[in-house]
Amino acid sequence: MDKIVPMKNETEKTGFPTQDWELTPSDIVKELDKYVIGQEEAKRIVAIALRNRWRRRKVMSQLREEILPNNIIMIGPTGVGKTEIARRLAKLVNAPFVKVEATKYTEVGYVGRDVESMVRDLVERSVAMVKQEKTQEKLEEAKKATEEKILNILFPKKTKSISFDVDTPETVTDESREKFRELYRAGYFDSKLIEIEVESDISPPIQILGPFGMDEIGSSIQDMMSQLFPKKRVKRKMTVAEARNQILKEETEKLIDMESVVKIALERAENMGIIFIDEIDKIASHNGRTSGPDVSREGVQRDLLPIVEGTTVNTRYGPVKTDHILFIASGAFHVSKPSDLIPELQGRFPIRVELKSLTEDDFVKILTLPENALIKQYKALLETEGIQLEFDPEAIREIASIAAKVNEEITNIGARRLHTIMTTLLEDILFDAPNNIKEKKITVTVKMVKEKLNKIIENVDLSKYIL
Repeated sequence: MDKIVPMKNETEKTGFPTQDWELTPSDIVKELDKYVIGQEEAKRIVAIALRNRWRRRKVMSQLREEILPNNIIMIGPTGVGKTEIARRLAKLVNAPFVKVEATKYTEVGYVGRDVESMVRDLVERSVAMVKQEKTQEKLEEAKKATEEKILNILFPKKTKSISFDVDTPETVTDESREKFRELYRAGYFDSKLIEIEVESDISPPIQILGPFGMDEIGSSIQDMMSQLFPKKRVKRKMTVAEARNQILKEETEKLIDMESVVKIALERAENMGIIFIDEIDKIASHNGRTSGPDVSREGVQRDLLPIVEGTTVNTRYGPVKTDHILFIASGAFHVSKPSDLIPELQGRFPIRVELKSLTEDDFVKILTLPENALIKQYKALLETEGIQLEFDPEAIREIASIAAKVNEEITNIGARRLHTIMTTLLEDILFDAPNNIKEKKITVTVKMVKEKLNKIIENVDLSKYIL
């Protein structure tokens, strides 16, 4: 019987954020509750999927490669939290995440992006994340190097050789240099003009025109050309404050080992990456029909199949295996059903979860409970103008009631309806602030909500355009 062996040093070797991966499924659900209201079943499913990735990394290597992620299909109307759950999930564990629309891909032979580009996008995101982490690690070291470089420009170190050149900048002793260092840190020289060498921003544009997939080829050619013809360095005059940012960027780049960054990024993309495929129902063949434009839809599904099953995709940073990337698909499935997808693709998404439509009570919670709740956002915006915005509980209930009613009568766009209603409700306040508002405390009441919104709701034609 195989034993489960904890892999102690792998986290350090691959650069995986250990503390983020120690979250249990219940911890993950608690974190998601801070941003997404309801949809408990969907949260449980994604929490288990995420924890299973951590569990897989603890299994012995012989069996570990055989344990594949259980991809998920989220079914539900727009605006109920499908994308938000996936995005917050990735952010929770600092995993590379990309959201793509299934409708922008076409089968081979048609104009459009090829499905492999979603994996390339994931790798680009992973590289950017790792590079940002390494930048933070090297920031203090880069700041010290930047400080030395600027002080060398302002006050060159004293040399032992005798110079008769009258144009040579005044040199300073070590003791004086330390005093100047203190003045530099205090910002005393920030407005002083100095001359530094920077990379020229002007470079000949290279544009590749051709069929699908050429955008990736174009970026590869640009990388090759930049290595063959490096950018020119030109001298420019700027203030010390401006030069500091420019030099800091260059010094940080020098300290970062890009080979190490790419190695860690590829590892993360392969083992932690999450690809969210939205609107997958739009590429399903309605009622099993396979004629007309549905041929193209089925072609996209067949192109998507090897990516989800597990294949190797060539990227500008090297080959990437997709076997252990977690795919989360979503769609409203109003016209089609998940069973309308080709059987092979259905088999690669074994877990299906249905998200429920939002109710009036859900809207009340969405407006008040999440850390990024709409009411909190508008309060923060008006606080910058010195205005304190308050909402009566009855007014919040009325806004939720109107949102639920409009969703039922016109089109159900879920929580996004609250954005349109809140914008219409607070339009005058947002426009008049700060000059034309004398009161520094404004309370939104039920009366104000009804006056602002009831006329629009009663006029069905108008509400279609405004709400």
